[in-house]
Amino acid sequence: MDIRNVAIIAHVDHGKTTLVDKLLRDSHTFRDNQVVQERAMDSNDIERERGITILAKNTAIMWNNCKINVLDTPGHADFSGEVERIMKMVDGVILVVDAYEGTMPQTRFVLKKAFESHLKPIVVINKVDKSSARVLEVLDEVLELFIDLGCEDDDLDFKVVYASAMNNTSSLSYDPNDQKPGMAPLLDMIISEIPAPSMDKDSPLQLQPALLDYSDFTGRIGIGRIARGTIKEGEIVCCARNDGTTKQFRVQKLYTFLGLEKIEVKEAYAGDIVAFSGLADISVGETVCDLNCIEPLEKIVISEPTVQMTFGTNTSPFCGKDGKLVTASKIEDRLFKEIQKDVSLRVERIKNSEEWIVSGRGELHLSILIENMRREGFEFQVSRPRVIIKEIDGVKSEPYEYVVIDLPSEYAGSVIEMMGDRKGNFISMANTETQTRLIYHIPSRGLIGFNTTFMSLTRGYGIISHNFLDYRPMEAVNVGKRTNGVLVSMAQGEATAYSIGALEDRGSMFVSPGEAIYEGMIVGEANKELDLAVNVVKAKQQTNTRSSNKDQTVVLKKPKLLTLENCLEFINDDELVEITPLHIRLRKKILDTVERKKYDFHNKDN
Repeated sequence: MDIRNVAIIAHVDHGKTTLVDKLLRDSHTFRDNQVVQERAMDSNDIERERGITILAKNTAIMWNNCKINVLDTPGHADFSGEVERIMKMVDGVILVVDAYEGTMPQTRFVLKKAFESHLKPIVVINKVDKSSARVLEVLDEVLELFIDLGCEDDDLDFKVVYASAMNNTSSLSYDPNDQKPGMAPLLDMIISEIPAPSMDKDSPLQLQPALLDYSDFTGRIGIGRIARGTIKEGEIVCCARNDGTTKQFRVQKLYTFLGLEKIEVKEAYAGDIVAFSGLADISVGETVCDLNCIEPLEKIVISEPTVQMTFGTNTSPFCGKDGKLVTASKIEDRLFKEIQKDVSLRVERIKNSEEWIVSGRGELHLSILIENMRREGFEFQVSRPRVIIKEIDGVKSEPYEYVVIDLPSEYAGSVIEMMGDRKGNFISMANTETQTRLIYHIPSRGLIGFNTTFMSLTRGYGIISHNFLDYRPMEAVNVGKRTNGVLVSMAQGEATAYSIGALEDRGSMFVSPGEAIYEGMIVGEANKELDLAVNVVKAKQQTNTRSSNKDQTVVLKKPKLLTLENCLEFINDDELVEITPLHIRLRKKILDTVERKKYDFHNKDN
């Protein structure tokens, strides 16, 4: 059987997953009467809600008697580790570029990885049906990007398909009027342009997992391409470990892929992508070999985390009211289960405490883990995200990001000022009639807490994209911290309209009347720099001259609603976010008002 292995790569929201949907449908992988939801590859609830791909996923389609293994990759920089690894599994890439936005930071990142792996590119200019499409200009941008990245001369003569994945139309012509239903031009081009993998079935086995899955029954499941030879269910093979040792194991289960299904098979051959179980602690980059020929493949380098947070058991007075999974042992089991399938994540228990340092590739990477745990019924608390500082040649160094900002020109001045305050290094600026594009290099800690302020400044019209650049010497300045203080409750009870109304001139409130409050809980953002202890549970005193329903006439401002990401960006180092299945609360680390003031005074004095 003829095989092609290809990855679909692009910047976030340029249409990768929608394109895979159409390829699956046009290849008749689904039955005619099968009901399949849109963006079928985004199986996780959070992926579907946010419209982003979090984990790389593989599928396979049949087209003209050829099996095409397709890997759908994440577009967000926080999940770039997934992209790096799957380059080892494919022989070509489909680069999807938005016909209006053009090349973006993640486009550059994923394409660079493809060229480093010497993969054959096909370019898809997507969303050509948009009235704002700049098809030929974007094609020129792609060519410039190819040249900038130093691609081989042959790759400059790349093939292009023009498409509207949403409308399921495509064409080899840049004219939108030439679009025809279906993705046949792209499917045909994959077969004609992407090289076939090595099909050496008779040599000794070599198989290197580049992705991991997890099963409660079999432990880790390795997913990778068979470099050579044949693998059979039930046979004894040898794993060349990353630490230089070897370990024999029996292949318990073996799967190939078709559509959205994993199909159990008895054997598979060189060139195909398979999933297998049998070694409960197998890791990315290890090589499964024939017992009589142990030849490890080149190790896969896994990018190091750049951001970390402290996770801890919930210590608030409301602990256990919402969630059932609250103990340190349950939280630890869940965190260590996560690292079985997410190799970009690191978890380390803090000695003699019920806290863990959890490190990942960015704020979004960690917030997705937090949200998944919350939905599973866990209660816990987390600290402010902080960048991971490294010592390089004796110099304290921090991660930097390459940032591209697209926004209406009227907001450019305010954003330039904000980037300067956060120690961003201005690189370039480009203007069109109404839009401005700004490019910066900025310390990663300057982006913590950036997004909420940025969206407010640009009235929601700004778009920011970034990816990891490198480590540079750390500047000894305070970057990215919140400037305003907070309103902190000094009593426990239910918030009252009377108290909230009296405090509205002190700042923006986060709570509503009737909401349960505890001492040390953050109930609002202050107008001034200093924190303010307030009483939001005080009720109005009743007298014989005032009726008991007088409070009903109080008109309150709507409380400021914060998402999980907003909360993580908002808090300072002396604050925590309390996570439960039903609530996300902000709190001080020290809840007692008197003790907190003593601590603040002592630290200020020193």
